[in-house]
Amino acid sequence: MTRRVLIVTHGGRPEAVAALSEAVRELTDAGFEVALHDDDLAESFGDHMAAARVREGVTDSEAVMVLGGDGTILRAAELTHGTGVPLLGVNLGHVGFLAESERENLRHAVRRLAARDYEVEERAVVDVRVHLPDEPEPLTGWALNEATVEKARRERMIEVGIAVDGRPLSSFGCDGVVVSTATGSTAHAFSAGGPVMWPDVDGVLLVPLSAHALFARPLVIGPRSTYTVKVLDRSPVGGVLTCDGRRRIDLPVGATVEVRRGALPLRFARLTPAPFTDRLVSKFSLPVVGWRELAANRPDHAGPRTEPEPEKED
Repeated sequence: MTRRVLIVTHGGRPEAVAALSEAVRELTDAGFEVALHDDDLAESFGDHMAAARVREGVTDSEAVMVLGGDGTILRAAELTHGTGVPLLGVNLGHVGFLAESERENLRHAVRRLAARDYEVEERAVVDVRVHLPDEPEPLTGWALNEATVEKARRERMIEVGIAVDGRPLSSFGCDGVVVSTATGSTAHAFSAGGPVMWPDVDGVLLVPLSAHALFARPLVIGPRSTYTVKVLDRSPVGGVLTCDGRRRIDLPVGATVEVRRGALPLRFARLTPAPFTDRLVSKFSLPVVGWRELAANRPDHAGPRTEPEPEKED
């Protein structure tokens, strides 16, 4: 039975093209059929991609390998959402919080994939419903990181009302509101002063952006609750809803956005058992030298769990 991997990458960067060339070679040598999501990149590989079926659906793929940063992973997530096919991210960006492997460990990642030596982790998304004035049916969407309602004009504040499970909670003028998953708590919500949520926290976070109010603190609701964000009639400007910084809907005055935990999680291939704490320390370069020394002296200390050193070329 043919095993197939779809590759999504940031084609405009030289380092991504170089990583793609290596990934195609390693995957092919490991017995995979390889397809590229980008037509132009596929054509540039000529004979190396003779077996590729470009732009087919991902449902026939064993995994989707992403070469790039978090933005590229969010783009790939649009392909895999609802399919059950896991994403394996290889970081070519700066932080790469969603990636599982680094560029120098690409060969090792391919070998683990070929051996099916990985675990699948599910990450919750949020489902979004937008009710526009004079529109009988809502628009629907989803986000892995966050759904953000922001003012449409930079010189004015947007006036919003916040409700939870249909019950009014507060209203204020602000630059916007971020509604985030636990995964997205280290993205836009984090930059806005929100808390970091561990991935297994089954909740949805709301963080106001520069709110002009006494009570405008981050909130976390449970998995069966719903946030409602309304652009109030008194608002001097409309707003813009953005999902994961990629999909946009204009919000006129009177529009309402409902956000709750989604029914279909995204799946990620994980190569290491390292806890989220270690990932947080690594990605943010947190100062834990004293704590590491203390942990090393504990009788039950098993040592750090990290990726293997990059293999040397033959």
